[in-house]
Amino acid sequence: MRILVTGGAGFIGSNFIRHELSRYSDTEIFNLDKLTYSGRLENLRDLEKDSRYCFVRGDIQDSAVVEKIVEKGIDVIVNFAAETHVDRSIVEAGAFVLTDVYGTYNLLVATRKHDVRRFVQVSTDEIYGSIEEGSFKEIDPLNPSSPYSASKAGGDLIAKAFHATYGLDVVISRSSNNFGPCQYPEKLVPKLVLRALHDKSLPLYGDGKQVRDWIYVEDNCEAIDMIMRRGESGEVYNVASGFEHTNLEVASLILQALDKPKNLIQFVSDRPGHDRRYSLDVNKVKKLGWKFKHGFQEALRKTITWYADNEWWWQPLLKDRFVQLDAPWLE
Repeated sequence: MRILVTGGAGFIGSNFIRHELSRYSDTEIFNLDKLTYSGRLENLRDLEKDSRYCFVRGDIQDSAVVEKIVEKGIDVIVNFAAETHVDRSIVEAGAFVLTDVYGTYNLLVATRKHDVRRFVQVSTDEIYGSIEEGSFKEIDPLNPSSPYSASKAGGDLIAKAFHATYGLDVVISRSSNNFGPCQYPEKLVPKLVLRALHDKSLPLYGDGKQVRDWIYVEDNCEAIDMIMRRGESGEVYNVASGFEHTNLEVASLILQALDKPKNLIQFVSDRPGHDRRYSLDVNKVKKLGWKFKHGFQEALRKTITWYADNEWWWQPLLKDRFVQLDAPWLE
């Protein structure tokens, strides 16, 4: 199978590429990535000499670049390429619309033109909005609260429209909050870990009791693989572990694991449109044979250890204003 992975130098994309190449000997992967601030070749430096792997620097908004790869003969496109950070979307929403909606459209056009067998749109639970009780099913209406989640919803809808209008074989995965190695430290878990390692305060929005479902990245990659290979055309599949924790609980567990005092936690003004709780019903993806393998606390300890042991990876990133140790932003 020849797979085009877009955004493959990012967090989930790089873990997915490694998952596919380690699992399937007959798989070839083209990795198309713009290498923006969060796309890093360091995430895949162990695969640079693998003959089944090819990196191409380019933007999914550039139809000529996309065309040049797809015309080589691609079986499946898996679209991870996206602007994903809520706080950045509040500051500059336009970049999110261009990448997450128009970029997805470009990929779908190439899929149709070159008879790509399947298009996999990788999405997020955030497009459903907040839910007080129960869990969202795939058929529930979309109610995004931020420019980020709205742009991801737009990408999902254009993908579904290409399925309905042109008969494209499209499947969509929507996962809960991922964490694990190589996650850019603007996100909650790595940023809290780095701040705790440096004995810096851990700022949490509002009262810190926003609830998220947390899934280890390897479990999500396993789910995306199953959706890609076994999912029914035109269908959406929620992916989550069921490990629901508040941001405050996550911060406390990180401090405990690093033997740091709880008084490092600091509450700051909440951000606009901050959803209170995300929760997904995952019965549909389970019917494909998927189940998570990593417990939350075990996976969190594993993640903390990775960041503690790999300063070479994150040290150059501390100059980013959304990452620097004196910045208050936390998703």
